[in-house]
Amino acid sequence: MGTPEFAVPSLEALLKSDDQVVGIVTQPDRPKGRGQQLTPSPVKLIAQREGIQILQPVKMKAPEFLEPLTAWKPDLIAVTAFGRILHPGILSLPPRGCVNVHGSLLPKYRGAAPVQWAVINGETETGITTMLMDEGMDTGPMLLQERLMIMHDDTAGTLAPRLAELGGRLLVETIAQLKAGTLTSKKQDNAQATMAPLLKKEDGLIDWTMKAPALANRVRGLSPWPGAYTFSGEERWNIWKAVSTGGATTDKPGTIVAVDKQSILVATGEGMLVVREIQTANSKRMPVSQFLSGHKVSAGIQLGLRDL
Repeated sequence: MGTPEFAVPSLEALLKSDDQVVGIVTQPDRPKGRGQQLTPSPVKLIAQREGIQILQPVKMKAPEFLEPLTAWKPDLIAVTAFGRILHPGILSLPPRGCVNVHGSLLPKYRGAAPVQWAVINGETETGITTMLMDEGMDTGPMLLQERLMIMHDDTAGTLAPRLAELGGRLLVETIAQLKAGTLTSKKQDNAQATMAPLLKKEDGLIDWTMKAPALANRVRGLSPWPGAYTFSGEERWNIWKAVSTGGATTDKPGTIVAVDKQSILVATGEGMLVVREIQTANSKRMPVSQFLSGHKVSAGIQLGLRDL
């Protein structure tokens, strides 16, 4: 069971393993792009390539989903970024349980966006945890766990593929050890749990009263989606690359303090954010040096909420 690109390495690893993938469950095709054409998930494309049976439930408790799922008689259900809650009837279906590949070092960052929140919060390491699923949100007993460094310039978009590859390898290893009877599950310490809730588009709006290092991390963690953005008058600026710098300023947070050939320096709640890559409506991402050739930007401009 899986849906986005993050789930593909898990499926590919299973297909290369000694076990048989009897069926694949993924979310229904979704409208995408300007034409809003129905588009299959990355996991569905792999299923079609391999000629494996596919189920795309609209409702998880619908008989038209549960009956064929039960008929597959799965020994184990592997779940990576499926995006739906599994009810007790599904959790209890496979004799060996449902094994989830989660993109964090549980119990930290339970929830839908563990990769993004680890970067937003300035973590220097994260990892993959495999666990036996229960009815809670990523609360089941842990099986295997492996750490991965977060590089200083990682975005959620660059970190996710490395985690996904690790997840595929750890999933196959987890199943092998479960079959061999050599794996003992470990209960999570709920007192150490933190949450990583689903991000929304409005979470990308920059709050300039935050400290510069936190804003730089937020820019990285929100890339590629939903993207960090602010407004200059009525124009929306998406900020894709930025670093923090110290230095005291009396300017109001969100004020452009200085502009040079490569960057735009903006006052924050503490320190300054050095903007290096930017994008406006109907344009592509570009370095600030290119942006400045077509935009008049000067010190004193106030960034923030859109002018109405």
